[in-house]
Amino acid sequence: MRLLLDTHAFLWWLAGDDALSVAAQTAIADENNDVFVSAASVWEITTKHRLGKLPGVTAIVADLDAKIADHNFIGLPIGILHGQVGGSLPGPHRDPFDRMLIAQALLDRLVLISNVQTFDAYGVARLW
Repeated sequence: MRLLLDTHAFLWWLAGDDALSVAAQTAIADENNDVFVSAASVWEITTKHRLGKLPGVTAIVADLDAKIADHNFIGLPIGILHGQVGGSLPGPHRDPFDRMLIAQALLDRLVLISNVQTFDAYGVARLW
């Protein structure tokens, strides 16, 4: 399976937080699955840290690329088509980071690991 971690799922995985569902933990830990972390999540984490909204991530913000690699995750860049689809998604969901994850999940046929039920309205395969 090809998985895309929502930003909170990535942070909870790194922290060993029980807020991450058992199904999500099992899928992420399965070595047969490819686990992706979007550049949008890296952007979101560093932005929110800079704004003081994620003060507890200082250690990982210093080298997110290494954290991704340490867990054998795959960095997922943002492409032109991702931007086009993310920017043109319908509906009231305004979070640009979430819209990018939706576009990437749809275009790259990834299962999005997230507890955000709003994603279901966009036809994303979601695991929680």
